Amino acid sequence: MKKGLSVQRRKWTSTVSACEKRLYEDSFPVDGGNFEDAGRVSGKIKTILKEMGIEKDVVRMAAVIAYESEINIVSYARQGMIRLHVLPGHVAIEVVDEGPGISDIRLAMQQGWSTATDKIRQMGFGAGMGLNNIRNFSDIFHMSSDVGIGTRLKMIIHTHQEQDR
Repeated sequence: MKKGLSVQRRKWTSTVSACEKRLYEDSFPVDGGNFEDAGRVSGKIKTILKEMGIEKDVVRMAAVIAYESEINIVSYARQGMIRLHVLPGHVAIEVVDEGPGISDIRLAMQQGWSTATDKIRQMGFGAGMGLNNIRNFSDIFHMSSDVGIGTRLKMIIHTHQEQDR
């Protein structure tokens, strides 16, 4: 059964068309259970955005979103993919994982709620803040999940250029 949740934090001032010019686009695979490499993808995304000259606050927001998403994949899924899209006016991060899915998204979005194992908690993860952090650092947040298949997230962060229009 597919469940979904969408939250729009700030007014979406333009629509993204399929023909809109992408300034940068890449996909990064993430292996479930591989805590040794956890944070590698979010570090790459942060570096890419900094090198592109994206505003510091947008880089920070994207880095937090990517890190929390990456930790969720490593902690709960078999594997996943984090996609970065930089377009005029915004940065988009899409996350798709193959894992158990989330049966109750509203419950999962509650601060402090977690299904982390003792092993994950002993490593310092699983405090139930990840999805909240992802939502709170996004201007637009959408999440859907299919139990037994996986979870999909899409986050948009507006750059200052779009907000000033």
